[in-house]
Amino acid sequence: MPTRTQIKICGVTNANDAHVCVGLGADMIGFNFYPASPRYLEPKVVRRIVDGLPARTRAVGIFVDADPAEIRELAKIAGVQRVQLHGHATPKSCTKLAREFRVIRAFSTDARFEPEHIAAFPFCHALIDAYHPELRGGTGQRCDWSAARAAMRYTRFLILSGGLHAQNVDRAIVEVTPHAVDVCSGVESSPGVKDHRALKKFISTVRAVSSMANAFLF
Repeated sequence: MPTRTQIKICGVTNANDAHVCVGLGADMIGFNFYPASPRYLEPKVVRRIVDGLPARTRAVGIFVDADPAEIRELAKIAGVQRVQLHGHATPKSCTKLAREFRVIRAFSTDARFEPEHIAAFPFCHALIDAYHPELRGGTGQRCDWSAARAAMRYTRFLILSGGLHAQNVDRAIVEVTPHAVDVCSGVESSPGVKDHRALKKFISTVRAVSSMANAFLF
């Protein structure tokens, strides 16, 4: 059956970049609500950006070790229907949030990562990212692609993240076959500032390799 690899652009910090992402064909746009991140935005600012985007745009709020009540409050202020959770979000809290939002549970491929642990989050999409001892996403480091491939069997929707850019995303899609790819620093000129030429190259590369893969199905 033909497949289309979806594209998530993360760490968007302004309306112009958001509109460029949508215009180029991004499926999801991520806004960072983690105060320690250089890409952090206040929820009210995100709301103004989201309200100016086409209705089809899937906006995602990124949280790190946030309390479920805080996630609900900030997501509603920002007008996002999808939440991406990093850190220690439990299966119980994710299941509760999944009643109100589309939940993306992030996992890092550190030494303790076991693909089967993803099965404890049946109502979530899984995002597989690189491990960093201090940072939560946007590190530019590549995750373990073999671990990500192994995780495919334990989730209904897998998003591959970590160190992706236009020069390696084609190989990543071929090796992992994710449902979606996520890019942040790989399309930036500086943290939070998107390079529009890099964005165009990344998105066109993903579309090309997806089309090629589908062609072999017929």
